[in-house]
Amino acid sequence: MPLLSLKNISKHYDKTQAVAEVSLDVEQGEFFGRLGPSGCGKTTTLRMIAGLEKPDTGSIYFGGADITSQPPERRGFGMVFQNYALFPHLNVFENVAFGLRARHKPAAEIAERVTSALGLVQLPGYEKRRVDELSGGQQQRVAIARAIAIQPALLLFDEPLSNLDVALREETRSELRELVTRLGLTAVYVTHDQEEAFALCDRIAVMVGGRILQTDKPRDLYEKPSQMLVARFLGRNNLIEVMRTSSSKSNVAEFKTLQGGHTLRLPVQQDDLSPLNKPCFLAIRPEHLVINRGPTSDENSLSARIRSIDFAGATSSIKLNANGLSLEALVLQPDGLGVGNDCTVTLPAERLQLLRNL
Repeated sequence: MPLLSLKNISKHYDKTQAVAEVSLDVEQGEFFGRLGPSGCGKTTTLRMIAGLEKPDTGSIYFGGADITSQPPERRGFGMVFQNYALFPHLNVFENVAFGLRARHKPAAEIAERVTSALGLVQLPGYEKRRVDELSGGQQQRVAIARAIAIQPALLLFDEPLSNLDVALREETRSELRELVTRLGLTAVYVTHDQEEAFALCDRIAVMVGGRILQTDKPRDLYEKPSQMLVARFLGRNNLIEVMRTSSSKSNVAEFKTLQGGHTLRLPVQQDDLSPLNKPCFLAIRPEHLVINRGPTSDENSLSARIRSIDFAGATSSIKLNANGLSLEALVLQPDGLGVGNDCTVTLPAERLQLLRNL
């Protein structure tokens, strides 16, 4: 049985629907991500899990019990906010101890738990520091220490790294993942940052327009988006508009590109096939394209001309024109390739993904 279950929860603000019939399950010990653009409803959903908002319809279950109407203080969840929500007039010790004092814990237990929590976030000895004397990364750690000090049944994160610079964000997210794993906690993590979600989470629900479009492991989301909106949000996909021209009886479907008039073949499931001669889209990541300087007999190989080569450190981005079809490839070293060169670009059939255009 899942630790946390949302059953068709919805939330309106006046005439605006923030969350529309969202359902999901989070397993014990899972680091679960909610990824989506600003305004998609992911923070509203998190607040409903925390008990700070009540769904208009639907139910929330935790450990098999219905907690939909339970107040936040009875849920026993820890929450780390985007702005950390630390109390500037209290020192580090009192900030971390706040939730424990609200639960009327004995002074000795409070002192022990605060010391332990600060040690876990690598801030031992910071008890008497003022909050405004800390760096952004240290403040974030204090917020996490406050959340874990109450020994939460569930840990909720609302974009906690968004106010940190890039280098500190990468360092802190690695420490955060290690900490949650080491403590055996279950976490729900909200972010709009694809790279952050991929680095932290075991599974991710992509949310757009108040609805969950796809829930999967990070690699499956990246390589196998189920529909157009997911592929667009996750970015840097080659999205190729095509029409199916083959029979539905075959396990290998044939598509003609609307730009360039190329024929592409790929294995498909019958249930995924689009109607004959109706536009649909194929997706393929830039790093999966293969560029050859000369002709090749590989399937799905197209003649192309190199429009530009952009150096980006570890990789280079190559923009291609295949008879009117624009493609992008990522390569480690563009050896022997130059702007204006003719080449052959191969789209491996096993890397092409047929999208549902919902």
